[in-house]
Amino acid sequence: MPIRNIAIGNPQEATHPDTLKAGLAEFISTFIFVFAGSGSSIAYNKLTNDGAATPSGLISAAIAHAFALFVAVSVGANISGGHVNPAVTFGAFVGGNITLLRGIVYIIAQLLGSIVASLLLVFATGLSVPAFSLSAGVGVGPALVLEIVLTFGLVYTVYATAVDPKKGNIGIIAPIAIGFIVGANILVGGAFTGASMNPAVSFGPAVVSWSWSNHWIYWAGPLIGGGLAGLIYEVVFISHTHEQLPTTDY
Repeated sequence: MPIRNIAIGNPQEATHPDTLKAGLAEFISTFIFVFAGSGSSIAYNKLTNDGAATPSGLISAAIAHAFALFVAVSVGANISGGHVNPAVTFGAFVGGNITLLRGIVYIIAQLLGSIVASLLLVFATGLSVPAFSLSAGVGVGPALVLEIVLTFGLVYTVYATAVDPKKGNIGIIAPIAIGFIVGANILVGGAFTGASMNPAVSFGPAVVSWSWSNHWIYWAGPLIGGGLAGLIYEVVFISHTHEQLPTTDY
């Protein structure tokens, strides 16, 4: 059971050079992802003079986020595992694949990467960074469920293609599979909640624009969905041995 593998870690781990390097990698990967993803939204607003959302705009956002996440995961995979998402980090912790202290370093780095990317977007474009919010007519309950389900699919994909020790050659396509599921999920949920699936992606724009309407959904939904995916995949599908998976694998 993964509960046996869950570990707090020791204080020295949080300041160990390898952990700090991994944290820096998470900062850079999240920066790349948010800068491209949120930047594509800013570009759309500029081209349409802040016009209404359209199907083509949704498709463009899905493609931009899929491409950017593919790259962000790829460049961080060999250093930190390329989480790029506190929900992924939390799912890895629940499954016993990362310690709590190392996970906290990752999450802090991810949040800072998102904030810096959002600030630089404002500086470079002179325009505001759109914050995540619920579309008109979307209730809090359905929005929460949607974010849970979308993030479950994302973190389940991460486990299946990147964490599972039986992944074999499929691990080679892990970054593109992760990018694809995010792009597909945006096509599903973008018109309702913005399809965040990532507290860091929501946090940076919220800080810079100081817009916190229903922001808790973009934490609760992804963390619940990511935690469930990590728990279910670890319990049901990963064959356990007496040796714990190295925490640096993902």
